[in-house]
Amino acid sequence: MSAFIRYLPAAAVLLPSLIGLSTWLLTWLVARALSMPEPLVEAAGHFVLLRIQAFENSVGRSLCSIRLWRRLRALFP
Repeated sequence: MSAFIRYLPAAAVLLPSLIGLSTWLLTWLVARALSMPEPLVEAAGHFVLLRIQAFENSVGRSLCSIRLWRRLRALFP
């Protein structure tokens, strides 16, 4: 346990770099598998993310009543 605590600050510094590297690697692998340029794969990913978010927001508004929202908000102050 002491080794984990000792190296935790180093992990906090390296974690953003590792996440960026893994994201780039995944984009690169998908681009190579689909024979597409990397910027096009990245733009398509952003487009899909935004479409899914818009769909979830529209469905969430139509299914969730104001009364239910107030009840949930009261449970978690």
